[in-house]
Amino acid sequence: MARGEGKGESVAKLANQIAAIKYTLFSFNIVAWIIGAGLFAFSIYIRAEPGIDEWIRLLDIYEYYIGVYILIGAGALVMIFSFLGCCSALMEHSAALYAFIGTQVFLFLATIAGSAIILAYSTTDSSVQPLIRQTMLRFISTSEHPHSSAALKLIQESIGCCGADGPNDYMVMRQPLPTECRDTVTGNAFFHGCVNELTWFLEDKSVWAAVMAMILAAIHTANTVLGIVLVQALKREEEAMYRR
Repeated sequence: MARGEGKGESVAKLANQIAAIKYTLFSFNIVAWIIGAGLFAFSIYIRAEPGIDEWIRLLDIYEYYIGVYILIGAGALVMIFSFLGCCSALMEHSAALYAFIGTQVFLFLATIAGSAIILAYSTTDSSVQPLIRQTMLRFISTSEHPHSSAALKLIQESIGCCGADGPNDYMVMRQPLPTECRDTVTGNAFFHGCVNELTWFLEDKSVWAAVMAMILAAIHTANTVLGIVLVQALKREEEAMYRR
């Protein structure tokens, strides 16, 4: 076999590898764009859903929105950078690929941070429960005031709960049990307190957003590795072509 033929086969094999990496990266970016759009839309829905904003304001747990805002921003950036990633991969432009790799590292950190914060302020035994409990007990202790009474009525009627951890909170604080603490059909007091009920309500939504964010984080990791491999392959191809 002639020396030139051996190099030609090597360059052809390298070109096939580059094509495989390039179209795999392209496919991953398409999937990332779809999931990013879903994360963006779902996070907007969480932020704009009627009722949640009122409860967040009354209970003073605005920390929950930090994670939501991060995921909204991450979802929007994923859609933008995934499109740019497709372009940089197809053009085989090394500088654009380096920029793309940088964006993937940033988005990995953003999606991890956003999902961590939203779960830290929306799940059972998380940081949000002491905050809800503290506010609910404050409302109960001052339930004779119109503001506290209205807040308790809104939360307990909407969620179907009673007190912070149950109806006993009213007895301990020597406050009358309000009508909204009772089931309208049976007349019995709601068994569950508002701390758990509100946490379950937030958790049901937050988990879906966190799952999408974690899937994106995995894709960003794969994109980073593929981007680095593609850049190195392009360098080897350029060197092989130069030696010919």
